[in-house]
Amino acid sequence: MQEWLKFKGKKWQQIIDVDDFILNNYKEYKGSSDFLKGMSRRTNKVWARCEKLIEKESTISILDIEDSYFSGIDNFENGYIDKKSEVIVGLQTDEPLKVFVNPFICLDSSLQVVKNNGYRFDKDTVNRFKDFSVSVEDIIEDTYTEDIKKFRRLHVIEGLPDNYGRGFIVSDYRRIALYGVDFLIAKKLHDLDRLKKDINYSIIRTREEVVKQINALNDLKSMASRYGYNISRPAKNAREALQWLYFGFLAAVKENNGASIPTGNNSPFIDIYIERDIENGILTEELAQELIDQFVIKLRMVRFIRTPMFNDYFMGKTPIITETIGGVYNNQSLITKTAYRFLNSIENLDVDSIPNFSILWSNYLPDNFKIYCSKIMLEHNVLEFLNDDLTVSSAVTGTSGKSKIGKQIDYYGGNCNLAKALLYSINGGLDELTGEPVIEGVEPISTSNLEYSKIAKNLTIVLKKMIDIQSDYANIVHYIQDKYSYESIQMALNDTVVERYITFGITGLSTLVDSLSAIRYSNVLVKRDENGLSTDFQSQDKFPRFGNDLDEVDKIASDIVKLYYKILSTKSFYRNAKVKLGIDSNGMNVIYGKNTGATPDGRFKLVALPSAANPTSNVDNSGLFASLKSILKLPSKVCTNGIVTTVNITPGALGSKKTESVENIISILDNYFENGGNHLELNILEKNEMLQAFNNGNKYSNFVIRNSGCAIKYCNLTSDQQDSLVDRTYHKVL
Repeated sequence: MQEWLKFKGKKWQQIIDVDDFILNNYKEYKGSSDFLKGMSRRTNKVWARCEKLIEKESTISILDIEDSYFSGIDNFENGYIDKKSEVIVGLQTDEPLKVFVNPFICLDSSLQVVKNNGYRFDKDTVNRFKDFSVSVEDIIEDTYTEDIKKFRRLHVIEGLPDNYGRGFIVSDYRRIALYGVDFLIAKKLHDLDRLKKDINYSIIRTREEVVKQINALNDLKSMASRYGYNISRPAKNAREALQWLYFGFLAAVKENNGASIPTGNNSPFIDIYIERDIENGILTEELAQELIDQFVIKLRMVRFIRTPMFNDYFMGKTPIITETIGGVYNNQSLITKTAYRFLNSIENLDVDSIPNFSILWSNYLPDNFKIYCSKIMLEHNVLEFLNDDLTVSSAVTGTSGKSKIGKQIDYYGGNCNLAKALLYSINGGLDELTGEPVIEGVEPISTSNLEYSKIAKNLTIVLKKMIDIQSDYANIVHYIQDKYSYESIQMALNDTVVERYITFGITGLSTLVDSLSAIRYSNVLVKRDENGLSTDFQSQDKFPRFGNDLDEVDKIASDIVKLYYKILSTKSFYRNAKVKLGIDSNGMNVIYGKNTGATPDGRFKLVALPSAANPTSNVDNSGLFASLKSILKLPSKVCTNGIVTTVNITPGALGSKKTESVENIISILDNYFENGGNHLELNILEKNEMLQAFNNGNKYSNFVIRNSGCAIKYCNLTSDQQDSLVDRTYHKVL
């Protein structure tokens, strides 16, 4: 095949196996960043218009709304930013930053947003949809049990808002470039033909889904043809490879408004095409950087209609679009020149929260690449780092979980409020704020001081019930999503038979752990209202705090996580999904805290909980390394969806010279991951910078920080979210 000229390997030519293609053809790069180029003239024109539009959008929330057509892969006219200057084409709608309504997820709430912004949707279009279809938000509430409704209303458990797609599916968009859509359709037709024996419910459902996938692939071809591209065949050069890949991602964001839409691990794949083109004399380094820069620009222009509820939960109005970089295979890194080119886009285009760059860190990464990452961190605070313990096909799904591209999918199961769990253990299963009975069989603690053994016994009862309800909730959500808002194109770019996982998170771990430590090692007195519900706590003595490398409290943390996983692992999940547990918060630490009473660790009523695995703010006062040592004691073997840690370090803690700071960043990452660390985010800044951004938001429109698994534009956060970030520990010593 002409498009595969000079490509090595045979297996990938016979079956769909992008990993085999990469391993046979990519070139590891160990050199420096000196080869990188700045922004091209064409990219400068495209980005200049985008900057003006993004600035305007920031003042009015939504720039424009499509009020004639609903979401769909091939439902909109072509869209351009600057047609003459674009080398990667395609937008969600016919204009940049113009959002659309996804009726399959949230018709009524989206139409309310449309109305609130001065637009009006065609009534006939709405009525036609309602005559033949149903929106998830209209049906899902009817399927919830009364317990699920209560637990969500009281913020005991949280998941995705009911008016937003589930996301987190890593699709193999590279397949479009390597094989062409016709090859992918033929493979799906072959799979469909095999699904005809022993017909049962599972086979019927799979057949229906494969037909939807084939239809989506045909819509993808049609959409691309509108732009003048024939993606039925493989890409023949680097520009086409990146364009084909982007068309797949574009189809995904046209069809489904997921909370997090990962792009995958694309740099080694794209680099193969770029290197071949440079060798053939049809591409220069400047043009190679231009391709990457413009691809990144297109990712930055993705927008969805969001309700206020979503911003409260997920911190910021822009979606989490994660591009994974790095990793190793057989002790050889997957770092290529294009890995550098992706990170160089931060320098060329200025810092932004999109894409969310996740670096799979390993001792096998080239030293020069580690240096380059550290320099980026010193300037911009936009990278996150994960311990690379998977294969070449690993990619980050949006927070901390990893998934084999094209082979696995992750369902998001939601997060559990551990601070509430403790208060229910103290208050006999009653909600501390409303007094409502929530969990039966919990004996209330009536004494003025708290006894550790009784609370520990109650806590097990509470956690079992909470996990029961959380599991029921997750199973219902994903059944309804599959039935009424199936991600056809994303699943079409995965194997027909995939491994399914369901990922759960816990929020407020350090609040629970510090509270239990206070109860065990200090005399904690309870203040109660006239109904006997706890309102405040007073510790009579000092007690060990999580985050200071103290075994007595760190063991409590480890035991809690093990207990949670032990209970969770007994549950059965939708489509036989295997369970994953992560310690993350996805921004829910704020919404949880605003709905949780005072806790025995000294936290006040309605104050945000600590994020992810972070220690309580300003109590981990023994230095950065002591804080990280506590986190390293958490049981990573049961936290297969990750242990997210975000730390703030003052520049002075890293050294007075840039070279010293770079060396210290590398040392922190190497040592943390060598000792079993999982997921580390660094913010290198003074507290005063956060305060300045808090008080002068209009002057800090490009101020980006890391928090709980993603990069966030500070100006897009609610005031409560901003306040919780200001009040973090700022480590001044290592």
